[in-house]
Amino acid sequence: MTEKNSVSEIWYTRCPVPTPVGLAVQLGFLDDAFAKEGVTLNSIADSQDRAVRASHFDHHLAYSFRHGGNVPPIRARSEGAGTRLVGITWTDEFQAIITLPETGIRTTRDLVGRRFGVPRRPAGIVDFMAATALKGLVSALSLEGLTHRDVEIVDIALTRSVLDEREGPQLFGLRGRQAYGAEVAALLRGEVDAIYVKGTAGVAVANLIAAHAVAEFGFHPDPRIRINSGSPRVLTVDERLAEDRPDLVTTILRTLQRTSAWAEAHPEEVRRFVAREAGASENVVAVANGPDLHRHLGIGLEPELIDAIAHYKDFLHEWGFLAADFDVRAWVDERPWAALSHRVAA
Repeated sequence: MTEKNSVSEIWYTRCPVPTPVGLAVQLGFLDDAFAKEGVTLNSIADSQDRAVRASHFDHHLAYSFRHGGNVPPIRARSEGAGTRLVGITWTDEFQAIITLPETGIRTTRDLVGRRFGVPRRPAGIVDFMAATALKGLVSALSLEGLTHRDVEIVDIALTRSVLDEREGPQLFGLRGRQAYGAEVAALLRGEVDAIYVKGTAGVAVANLIAAHAVAEFGFHPDPRIRINSGSPRVLTVDERLAEDRPDLVTTILRTLQRTSAWAEAHPEEVRRFVAREAGASENVVAVANGPDLHRHLGIGLEPELIDAIAHYKDFLHEWGFLAADFDVRAWVDERPWAALSHRVAA
């Protein structure tokens, strides 16, 4: 192992969704923990350098960690990126297939023969939005014994790369565009009959257009139905951090455990912090993530969590979103947890 003081800074990134990393950043827990190690935390998402921001999707930066949606880190691993899966969180969220009342679609069976819109990003970054929408469609249809072949899948072209949203003038002073804008526009123009939405943004746009929910399944009792890009979410670290400074990976996990414990004792504050993270109102967060959000910000590597990630990886491979197949269990690195348990015991 290299000298302990040889790492002076670490890059991190998280998606704007409920995660213990996002909460720990807002509370200052991670900054404090790393300051004690003489390490500075740098935000990948806030960088003005497009190449740095790309690491949110391809995980190329040395000494970095990421917590958020599963499609980019799974894709990066399939491309051979040297990363380790060190933690998983499962925070359920609103997921639905929605339509406009005038389409006449009331139930999932009414989708048969109708047009389902799937957003398609420009080439360059794995199309996580398309993957998410397709998994949502497959989940909803499966509840009625249907498959994707029973509907017409229509591509909705998105002209901008997600990396563009940190460049140039900001639209109305905001850092990013409202999610599902292109899908809702296609729905309103009558180009598609139904779309998939999820999370706080999904609740907000469904409310905005007075949509009809054809199927809601974000809190379905079968975890295989709920599994998608955000259910559960993975914490990954690059291999140089994992191999050179495993003690810092343990510091991350220990800090996130502290954050999870704090969350359980502060439900109202959690809802407020998540609202800030997601750019949503507290009421929308309560609807999108349920009243027990504060109890679902834990992190671990339990077998059922690993199985869920493997299930979603298999879906991505089947649908052509991965460069190659790989073994999720070989991706898992349990050493930081063993070190954490040893430290607690000591």
